[in-house]
Amino acid sequence: MKQDKLIKITPLYKKASLSLCLLGILSLLSGCNDGSIEDLDEYFATERAKPAAPIPPIPEVKPYLRYVYPEHEKDPFDVAMLTPETDTRKVIDSGVVLDTTRVPEFLEGFPLDSLKMVGTVEKDKKLWALIKIPDGAIQSVKTGNYMGQNYGKIISITDASMQLKETVPNGLGGYKERDISIELSQEED
Repeated sequence: MKQDKLIKITPLYKKASLSLCLLGILSLLSGCNDGSIEDLDEYFATERAKPAAPIPPIPEVKPYLRYVYPEHEKDPFDVAMLTPETDTRKVIDSGVVLDTTRVPEFLEGFPLDSLKMVGTVEKDKKLWALIKIPDGAIQSVKTGNYMGQNYGKIISITDASMQLKETVPNGLGGYKERDISIELSQEED
């Protein structure tokens, strides 16, 4: 029987102590605010009575002065400036003519610097060069074939190199020929 009383008393003791703690906290919090805000009103009244500090003036905006470059009458936004001049008086023709009726060969679709000579093979008593294209495939070419994007015609093939003659713009409206040599590539890919 004593145990039953002890068990019943313990929950009442816990509830009473909890309610006492809450009552103490509430009384402490209510002591912080006594309901008087007169000192706060007084502080704001003195601050509002002070004269306002002067605001610095906005800096003066200088007027835009347009500068005109001498001898530059062209509009930089004119799209017609991007088209090449077709003035026939400035064209210097070196006598090189492109064969535009010829069907382009497969290796003419690649830049010349992306093609590598990786070997040679003899077929029908002619020396053929083996050319590696960027995707790794090997193409065989002979003298007279074309390769590269500048109309590069293969002039001769040896075991160690091949010579081409390219036709490139001369910068003055015409074309010029230049000789190119492609050496046998020693790289193992």
